[in-house]
Amino acid sequence: MATALAQTHDVLLGGRDMERLARLAAELPGSHPWPVELTDAEALAAATSGVASLDVLVHSAGMVQIGPLADTTCDAWRRMLDLNVVAVAELTRLLLPALRAAHGHVVLINSGQGLAPSPRWGSYAASKFALRAFADVLRAEEPSLRVTSVFPGRTATDMQRRVQAAVGGDYRPEQYLAPETVARTVLNIIATPADGHPTEVVLRPVAR
Repeated sequence: MATALAQTHDVLLGGRDMERLARLAAELPGSHPWPVELTDAEALAAATSGVASLDVLVHSAGMVQIGPLADTTCDAWRRMLDLNVVAVAELTRLLLPALRAAHGHVVLINSGQGLAPSPRWGSYAASKFALRAFADVLRAEEPSLRVTSVFPGRTATDMQRRVQAAVGGDYRPEQYLAPETVARTVLNIIATPADGHPTEVVLRPVAR
């Protein structure tokens, strides 16, 4: 996502690993490391305090945990919702003045589980349904912004590798969406002319 956006934007590279962020910034002219722990409200407030104008905010961080509801503990629910929903809401809230100043675009990377939940995906699916609701309300409350929810199918990432290990499946990246395809879709969304508002985009891998 950062590589795709760096073609047309100055990019703030958000994440926990400063060394990794610095390496990526060195590869992408116009990008800058933006180290922050998304679930730390004070850290978020400090990191966003110097951002005066922001034309695009992409929410792509997230976690997944698979298991039956009977085995999903209170702590597991809280961790899931804290990163997948609460951190998104707080980061957006803090950046609203900067987004309003630029008539910006908020893109939320959701999931197919945010449309049709599956057994053993309960806490993750619930977080993604909440994320969709957040996007819908944000769109209604902030008419100067464009807000798009993207619902990719299974994508060839490390998270998908862990998912397949958890469910006893085989990780076959050729059967999934390439991360670059999802990133290109986001670029196309951002490039939509100003008279159009793409509210939801569903993306699925081609059946093979």
